[in-house]
Amino acid sequence: MEETKGIKQAKGISRAQFLAGAAAMAVAGAVGPAGQARATEARHGRGLRRRGVVYTVGAGETPGTAWSARRMRHDIRAIRDDLHADTVDVTGDGVERLTSTAAEAAERGLHVWLQPTLGDAPQRDILEHLAETGRFAERLRRQGASVDFSVGCEFWLFVPGILPGETVLDRIRHLQNGTVDWPRTLRRLVEFTAKAAKAGRSVFKGNLGYAAAQNIDDPDWCLFDIVGIDYYAHFEKPSDHVRELKRYLRWGKPLAITEFGTCAYAGAPETGGMGWDIVDHDKEPPEIKGNPVRSERVQADHVGGLLDVFESMGLYAAMAFEFVSADAPHRPDTPRLDLDMASYALTKVIKDRPDDPASDWHWEPKEAFRAVARRYGRHG
Repeated sequence: MEETKGIKQAKGISRAQFLAGAAAMAVAGAVGPAGQARATEARHGRGLRRRGVVYTVGAGETPGTAWSARRMRHDIRAIRDDLHADTVDVTGDGVERLTSTAAEAAERGLHVWLQPTLGDAPQRDILEHLAETGRFAERLRRQGASVDFSVGCEFWLFVPGILPGETVLDRIRHLQNGTVDWPRTLRRLVEFTAKAAKAGRSVFKGNLGYAAAQNIDDPDWCLFDIVGIDYYAHFEKPSDHVRELKRYLRWGKPLAITEFGTCAYAGAPETGGMGWDIVDHDKEPPEIKGNPVRSERVQADHVGGLLDVFESMGLYAAMAFEFVSADAPHRPDTPRLDLDMASYALTKVIKDRPDDPASDWHWEPKEAFRAVARRYGRHG
């Protein structure tokens, strides 16, 4: 993956800001030793084993778009009953938000991929946040819930002290300016990934995973039971996706697509993970740059086509990014303010009072939601 796809909060920093530097990072190449994987079945036969969606919890950009237990319970029911998913990737920060959402998903019979992503905090705090969330995951597992635990997402940019810069935006500037000592950066990344894996293993006894950036972050997968890839590649032919993904099966471990998707405008799939970059955040309110043409069909066709590829390969899991982006409302009346065009969400947010930051809101399914629901529904 390389970028934002909607807005995933990390201590007040949007997913867009967090991921904006990924394209620059690509010059670093692969990291981590290619150790010998433990003998684990990477394929289980025909079709995906787990069909899911990413559900982000966070503080939101305004009180009205922050996580709430009431909305979360409604969303989890919709994920199960309307989207027909059997898996939910619960990600974000705040142990209470993460654990409450994971518990609700487990209670509803969903498989849980629990992934804390605290960012722009001291490494010690990130590891403590990880461990506390992992302890809860282990309690769920012991109670009979179906749970995988991921120690995090794309540490190279998310965790301070690996790249220079105190904040995500600082680190992005260093990437863009080329002021990065790559050998030191890669050593630090390997060291922190090992610490995170050790912390995860110390509290969770089930399957351990990590969400790596495609073509950028290549950790030592011997540390984990599941290979997780945030996948935002664009190819015209399904066979090219198959060829690309087969590289991640060489470890002999289950492969989970921890994020995939695109935005709702013509040409968005060709941007890979940079589809979000049509928003000018320097404007108040933020507005769409240029004149992109909204197309929910483009998003639906891309997401559906990727799911068909993942099914054909018999991968372990696929989690569409993402269920809802509360801070990217749909404005059909004012295209330049239609931030949903730059959202990777399967739903569109409709505000009761579009110009009021405190307005209540609800979501409605986009064409991509229906495309995913049809495919997931075929498998009961």
